[in-house]
Amino acid sequence: MITRLTLKNFKAWRELEIRFGKVTGLFGANSSGKSSLLQFLLMLKQTKNATDRRLALDLGSSASLINLGSFRDIVYQHDVKSTISWSLDWRLQEILKVEDAMSSRSTVRFQSDELRTECAVDLRNASPWSHDLVYEFDNTLFSLRPSSEGSTKFELHSKDFRFVRNRGRPWQLPGPIKTHLFPDQAKTFYQNADFLSKFEWEYETLMDRVFYLGPLREHPKREYTWSGAKPDDVGQRGERTVDAILAASADEEKRNLGRRKRLKPFQEFIADWLKTLGLIESFSVREVADGSNIYQAKVKKDSSSAEVLLTDVGFGVSQVLPALVLLYYVPEGSTILMEQPEIHLHPSAQSGLADAILKAVDTRDVQVIVESHSEHLMRRLQRRVAENESLSRDVKLYFVSMERGSAQLSDLRLNEWGEIENWPDNFFGDELAEIAAMRLATLERKIKASQIQ
Repeated sequence: MITRLTLKNFKAWRELEIRFGKVTGLFGANSSGKSSLLQFLLMLKQTKNATDRRLALDLGSSASLINLGSFRDIVYQHDVKSTISWSLDWRLQEILKVEDAMSSRSTVRFQSDELRTECAVDLRNASPWSHDLVYEFDNTLFSLRPSSEGSTKFELHSKDFRFVRNRGRPWQLPGPIKTHLFPDQAKTFYQNADFLSKFEWEYETLMDRVFYLGPLREHPKREYTWSGAKPDDVGQRGERTVDAILAASADEEKRNLGRRKRLKPFQEFIADWLKTLGLIESFSVREVADGSNIYQAKVKKDSSSAEVLLTDVGFGVSQVLPALVLLYYVPEGSTILMEQPEIHLHPSAQSGLADAILKAVDTRDVQVIVESHSEHLMRRLQRRVAENESLSRDVKLYFVSMERGSAQLSDLRLNEWGEIENWPDNFFGDELAEIAAMRLATLERKIKASQIQ
């Protein structure tokens, strides 16, 4: 679970510090910087997955998870002389122990379930260049930094730990690989540096468990083909949603073999949520003919309606379906990034979606970071906090605004009663002003009407 992010000079953010909860809501006006925060996390995931280890940052292409253009496009105010730097804190799924390699006995030198990494990237020879890689573990810093400012020769440091060199001439270390890897030479030049790979592995595990659903989703289809492959997620446009449903259903059949008590079918579980949201009565994905590998998603609007294809009902069902499937499909312990999951939903369904998010967080130990414009979704989160005091520690709400060309983050202080103690001006528009203006207009028209009579 990601717990904290600090960021400098990325897109609209000159400086940012944000602490994440199990549910984190990002609200604010259009083009205020909300999406940029999610884009940064996606860039880290994309960079980790890059096959080219020489890339300090993988900014993507049209076929990538995210396409950010060039370094000039992502650096604050397009100042290519600036450095993009950040730190990322996260909680491990279990306690990590590091043994002392120089001891003849198995001795645990460090242990913790928390880890932090730092990195800085700037432009050198027209390409992003990574430097100042740091991991902090058990209150101890392990850093790889240039031997002098701007140098391409690096040194491995730790104030509270002594790295022991192998015998031979004092070779110089190259810089970091990507934004999270120590160079291979760090493990060969030193007798006791192998444990650094554990930090790298934990970082990669974290990135592997970051999943994303974008604000624009594919239209439903009348037919879907499925080869039997199991996708990692539903796709950033929800294009693999039906594949994920079928893969989850197939896994259930295998797990239920020999069980006395069968697990609730995944399709039925998703259908229950769609019904709870007030969208449909029933939902299923069925093969057109045995062995055809062609499937149709069918729904019933209410108990007396005829069963129809997903394409023949309101658009909201197909748009929220990827969000529900993603919440309950990805591995437990995952971090889910969502942009406007409430799109095309009526207000009561938007409120219900907040409950689906909270239920997934509670039962599956997933973390959800959601960017939204929905007052109804936020109000439901507030209501659930008011009903359950412990949720006030798990739910973090933020308001993002743009001031003088720089994105600003306001922590919406949510107390144990679900109240926001520092409600921003015009958060969701000025409701009282709208009501007053409407009443005044009504009164003026009535006065004019009475004068005519």
